[in-house]
Amino acid sequence: MAETRYPLPTPLVTVSDDWLGGEPCFTGRRVPVKALFDYLKAGHSVDEFLSDYPSVSREHVIAVIELANRSLAFPAGLLTT
Repeated sequence: MAETRYPLPTPLVTVSDDWLGGEPCFTGRRVPVKALFDYLKAGHSVDEFLSDYPSVSREHVIAVIELANRSLAFPAGLLTT
């Protein structure tokens, strides 16, 4: 059976006082982004994260990692127009 793919939400990450006290979460899910990075930091794989948080898609995880990478590569104070 093929996996159903859904469009990625915009924005990828939501911060709202109504969800987990304002902790950044995967948009549309009550899953903190920090949980993903805690998994990776502990040496766990993306597959393990997805197994424990099945409401988050692989595409959403990869997009959030790429967003974090871009944010670190080009900190706001260093961006020029």
